[in-house]
Amino acid sequence: MRTMIPDAAAPAAVTDAPATAAPAASGALPDRHIERACRFIDGFDDGVPTLRQIADHVGLSPAWLQKRFTRALGVSPKQYADQRRRERLKALLREGDDVTGALYEAGYGSSSRLYESSDATLGMTPATYRRGGAGARIAWTAVPCALGLLLVAATERGICFVAFDDGEADLLTELRAEFPHAEIVPDIGILEAWTAEVLRRVEGRPPRETLPLDVRATAFQQRVWRALTEIPQGETRTYSAIARSLGKPAAQRAVGRACATNPVSIVIPCHRAKRSDGGLAGYRWGVARKEALIAAEKAGAEKAARADRAP
Repeated sequence: MRTMIPDAAAPAAVTDAPATAAPAASGALPDRHIERACRFIDGFDDGVPTLRQIADHVGLSPAWLQKRFTRALGVSPKQYADQRRRERLKALLREGDDVTGALYEAGYGSSSRLYESSDATLGMTPATYRRGGAGARIAWTAVPCALGLLLVAATERGICFVAFDDGEADLLTELRAEFPHAEIVPDIGILEAWTAEVLRRVEGRPPRETLPLDVRATAFQQRVWRALTEIPQGETRTYSAIARSLGKPAAQRAVGRACATNPVSIVIPCHRAKRSDGGLAGYRWGVARKEALIAAEKAGAEKAARADRAP
């Protein structure tokens, strides 16, 4: 299933899959209960355990477990279990297991249901994922900007990776890390318009074009990323404020992780999230770049406001 998360300009496609997240400290179920539930799910070797099975194991009622587990982790026990099973499948495929064996070893009762939803689970079919992305084609371009080199990479569906660095080689190393056997090719002009729009946002100017995305997102990441796109240009929000806006006040650590794992910086503006004390630590491409992006957006927003007030 593919869902829509708006970027700062308009909707962008993001693949949906459940999340995993470590327990948050405040307002969460005691650690021993969360840890026991997670260990039980992780060690369950017959598909996905039922809520009743998990609740009986930790000694809580199903309703209480569902409420408190979801509040603490930002996802339900079933979503957590589904994601852990997918992670096992990915690990087995990467290790070279054949597809059928990996499916059953990871706890899938049959292959048909996984193949029907493989776009949501892996972003490609299991066989392609097993081959490290073999068969997938990703075009890339790197252009200079005020923050160094900007890399934009995309599949035929949309942008899948945006990064900053000082050298092209380092950028390509990061791009190849996820799919070492994908066909990664230099752009021949197809990405020109998309890259120009990303550059526009780096410069703090308001979005003008819709940017399609081709990224995999967990259920919780998807919610966080959507919330990030709803923060007005030139403004920031704390991780805790974002967590509260999602109805998950105890999930601020999970919000921070969702920001840190965003593969399409700028398009999904994770630089607008900050710590509760106002600190800007935690940006994948460096605090200096995060600070510069926020400053550019503030200047752009102020310029737009002055233009709106002009007679």
